[in-house]
Amino acid sequence: MQVTVERHDTYTEVRSEGRLNMVAAPKLKDVISSEISAGSRQIVVDLSATEFMDSSGLGALIGCLKMARQAGGDLRIAQVPPQVLMVLQLTSMDRVLTPYPDSASAFSRA
Repeated sequence: MQVTVERHDTYTEVRSEGRLNMVAAPKLKDVISSEISAGSRQIVVDLSATEFMDSSGLGALIGCLKMARQAGGDLRIAQVPPQVLMVLQLTSMDRVLTPYPDSASAFSRA
């Protein structure tokens, strides 16, 4: 899995590419933790290139959401592919991590 970061005026976009599983989840968590430590409070995780996510990936996203909120910010997800959306819906986590159509709209109403 590859993770890239792009900082915008009002949010930081973290893009996950590949499989978000037990091998890759710690890397995503480390990147987001570093961004929060560096002062980013509004994080959007772009999942458009994430081809697969398992419970470890879901756990990483929830852990990162908790970190962001404890730092006074928030974490949102965008461009969620069908397989990842299915995992979110089966676990009812789509109510906690509401999918947005794109990164720009994730915080536009905040």
